[in-house]
Amino acid sequence: MALTYQQCLQAIQVVLASGSVPTIVGEAGIGKSALVADVAQHRHAKLFTTVVSLVEKGDLVIPVPPLTSDSFIQTAHYGQLADVQFGYSHTLVSLIRYAEDHPNDEIIWFLDEFNRGTQAVQSELMNLVLQRQINSLTLPKQVHLILAENPDATMQGFTTSHYGVTPGDAAIADRTTRLVLQADTPTWLTWAQTRVGDQPRVSPLVTDYLTANPSDLFTAPTGDQEDADLQPTPRAWARVSRLLRELDRQELLGTPAIVQELLVGNLGATVGTAFAGYVRTKRPTLTVAQLYTRDAAVTTFQTLNPAQQQRLLIQCLDAVADWPLTRAATAERFTQLLMLCAPDGQFAVARTLAQRPGLLESLYQQVNTTTAVSQLYAVLTQIGKRSSQIEV
Repeated sequence: MALTYQQCLQAIQVVLASGSVPTIVGEAGIGKSALVADVAQHRHAKLFTTVVSLVEKGDLVIPVPPLTSDSFIQTAHYGQLADVQFGYSHTLVSLIRYAEDHPNDEIIWFLDEFNRGTQAVQSELMNLVLQRQINSLTLPKQVHLILAENPDATMQGFTTSHYGVTPGDAAIADRTTRLVLQADTPTWLTWAQTRVGDQPRVSPLVTDYLTANPSDLFTAPTGDQEDADLQPTPRAWARVSRLLRELDRQELLGTPAIVQELLVGNLGATVGTAFAGYVRTKRPTLTVAQLYTRDAAVTTFQTLNPAQQQRLLIQCLDAVADWPLTRAATAERFTQLLMLCAPDGQFAVARTLAQRPGLLESLYQQVNTTTAVSQLYAVLTQIGKRSSQIEV
């Protein structure tokens, strides 16, 4: 049985309190590293992380020449080791020094991607996990170990997994407590909607979409889908949020080909295409300023669906303080865009304009002085007459 994020967080606390070592098993990108960071924060523990897949056999115990006397670290209470500046050794130096400087603080050593290491590397590490000793070095009592693994086909419930892992033997599996983490949309949305500074941690476009489509937070790869090599994960959605904000900053949200390719490249074809369509529907791809200042904006405006066009022109009405329709250039561009809308959209925009206090009157006062404003007023009058004839 798999656990939600919060359930797994509680279970890890129980395992650590019992003196055992938890192994978190979950798909790539599901939130294992974030979970361990939360555990460390809850316990006010110092977190050290080692990615096992990047380590070779011997990195843990074999010194690498040439070494000088300064390369060997003699600790006050835990023995001697070499600071080799790579692999595990430097992490151990940092960890031991922290333990000596903060003897009452908990330390968590997170061994990530444990089963992506070779069998030899896993065996070396399991000696550390079981004996808490490396040659003459003994791990301080305040150090807790947490492992994380991707699923492999030998695990119950993961027979179709296709990760490039090295399954551990039965002895390794018997000496840690396996906790299976599953995607948990409500918890992830709570985290994503938390404000960091002046904005939510994750773009509202992402959180609104996942609120309506919670199953799209994570799709486990099965190997038989057309886009099985790419699937949505919590980590991918967080990355997509950063991409959306950067696209917005660079004013590229109005380039559908780029937007879709970036989304599909992170979420896979199925969910990426669906989310790209959602973005086009919910987020206008032009700002009011762009509508009025860029010649290419007219072409982009024509590619939008009627609802987006209508929404943008109503935003223009909201921005009349900065872009007054009594100004010739603004009135000319607004008229041009209004005429590109479908009849229903034209009527909706004209009705909204007429309901804004004083706006129609200000246009009327400029009819005889500004040609562009006169043309806009005439277009609005024609739209009003046409809608009246339809109603009759």
